[in-house]
Amino acid sequence: MYPANTVVTDVLLGKRTSRTPVWLMRQAGRVLSEYRKVREDAGSFKKMVTTPELACEVTIQPVDILGVDAAIIFSDILVVPEAMGLRYEMEENRGPVFPRRIDSANDLRDLHIAQAEELSYVMDAIALTKRELNGRVPLIGFAGAPWTIFAYMVEGSGSKTFSRARRMLYREPELAHHLLDMITASTVNYLKGQVKAGADLIQIFDSWAGVLGPDQYDEFSLKYIRRICDEVTGVPRIVFPKGAFFARRGLNDVNCEAVGLDWNMDIRESRQLMPDKVLQGNLDPCALYATRDDIRKATIKMLEAFGPDKHIANLGHGLYPDTEVDSVRCFVDTVKEYSEKVRGRK
Repeated sequence: MYPANTVVTDVLLGKRTSRTPVWLMRQAGRVLSEYRKVREDAGSFKKMVTTPELACEVTIQPVDILGVDAAIIFSDILVVPEAMGLRYEMEENRGPVFPRRIDSANDLRDLHIAQAEELSYVMDAIALTKRELNGRVPLIGFAGAPWTIFAYMVEGSGSKTFSRARRMLYREPELAHHLLDMITASTVNYLKGQVKAGADLIQIFDSWAGVLGPDQYDEFSLKYIRRICDEVTGVPRIVFPKGAFFARRGLNDVNCEAVGLDWNMDIRESRQLMPDKVLQGNLDPCALYATRDDIRKATIKMLEAFGPDKHIANLGHGLYPDTEVDSVRCFVDTVKEYSEKVRGRK
């Protein structure tokens, strides 16, 4: 069944809608007490990711609680390197850690190009979630951009600078491209599997795009994002290149329907640089710490800057875990009510 609430996919397909759609990155997460209960009962983050029933439950929670216009499957971008043969752990208060990292060509011998079947728990979660949503909203599938996955695999953990990963680009560019090729092929297989399982659209998260300079971004990231968007077809595609303000003109030529903006990217300038794209974003997540009245004002200011067309409302990054649920609802409700009122006046 095609989703009854099609406002997100309609915008991506260039159709006229009654209002601006809205969803949130990290909407299935610690901001919700219902999520925290499931995680506590599960015992670990990875148990939730690898158990389709649990992933389904927390994927649907924000649809019921926050009233968002799309669900995004609960998973992690690092399931791809794990399927390739590089295991990760999720440490509390530290984030992802790889017990073994990629440091030389020898380390690639233990890796392989992952197939969708090796991530069957994600496909099962997507299929189950589609059934449980029962056509209410579209379901978003996702993956990390190859550069972002590469950065974790080489660095071995999160980092402010990813200097170890960036060093490889300078010292061993051929090795870097070899690994990026493997990640890209694995990601294409993975996303095709998600589409086959029922994802209505996909988003590519380039979370660490902003640590590269413009030339390196073109060579070591955008090149591979282009390949993914060219090869994964049949559903709308969104690219979110956090921090890569310098890449916006190039992103206009990528075979995707939408580009996500972080809160540092000027909206009107982005419209000029990417006239062919639907834009997604881009309220500062910290704006949700403000009073309800100020949240409404900031949200309306954002909506007016984007204009009524070719826009999906979102934050400029994921929800912060200590954000109050009522503040999130205020943002979502303001987007719906104000944009519907504007459309009604036209």
